[in-house]
Amino acid sequence: MSEQLTLPSVTGSSTKVINILLINPNGTSSMTEACLRSLESTLSPHCTVTGFTSPHPTPSAIEGHLDGVLSAAAAIRGVVPIASSYDAFLVACFSAHPLINALREELSGPVIGIMEASLYAARMLGGRLGVVATGGRSRIMHEDAIRYYGFEGFSVGCEATNLGVLELESLPRDKVLGLLGEAAKRLVYEKGADCIALGCAGMTDMKIKCEEAVGAKDATAQVIDGVGVGVQLLIGLVREGHVTAKGGIYRSAQEGRKARGQDWL
Repeated sequence: MSEQLTLPSVTGSSTKVINILLINPNGTSSMTEACLRSLESTLSPHCTVTGFTSPHPTPSAIEGHLDGVLSAAAAIRGVVPIASSYDAFLVACFSAHPLINALREELSGPVIGIMEASLYAARMLGGRLGVVATGGRSRIMHEDAIRYYGFEGFSVGCEATNLGVLELESLPRDKVLGLLGEAAKRLVYEKGADCIALGCAGMTDMKIKCEEAVGAKDATAQVIDGVGVGVQLLIGLVREGHVTAKGGIYRSAQEGRKARGQDWL
């Protein structure tokens, strides 16, 4: 009789408290609340995620470049005064949002955008990724961002639902879920994606429907919510003691502002 193989193992004992600020750069608080609800079942007891909705005059939805710039300006002025209470920051907008790098300059805690988190996870879990987008312009902007982040060689592109961001909440639920499912199926069964990223923070509670559409249960494809994955990545970075490197591109702009006599953000 062969002896049972005993492998070394370790059980964690960390009780480190981690506080993460989830930043919704648009002004729609119901979207922030939906993101928080989606996290409740996967957060460990020592981790807290607090939601921040960007204040007026931020746009109510981010659907173009100007929306991104205006929302970044409004959000950063609200976040910086409270940032010392948090260990890490998640920018809950599925884009290469200008707020991400701005916060990396201004703060020391790790900062991740939900698009980055989705792309990194998709690259590890599958061979080809695709994005379910909202409207046609979002599709183009997502494809540009995929190139920016260096994932073009692993992407089959995006499929749009042709919905506006706020229509994800305002239109009948069955219609919205149907359009999301159809876009996800096109990516998997016509374009060959095996990982699907939900291309809007407003889709975070629609993951199950997309999983049903593309066979996630039998591992045909994976559906990735950047909100959930982004929070878990941040928790890992904080537990490992990592902060944003300040010796290069993300060195603080505060000294430059001071040299210019600029005492405002």
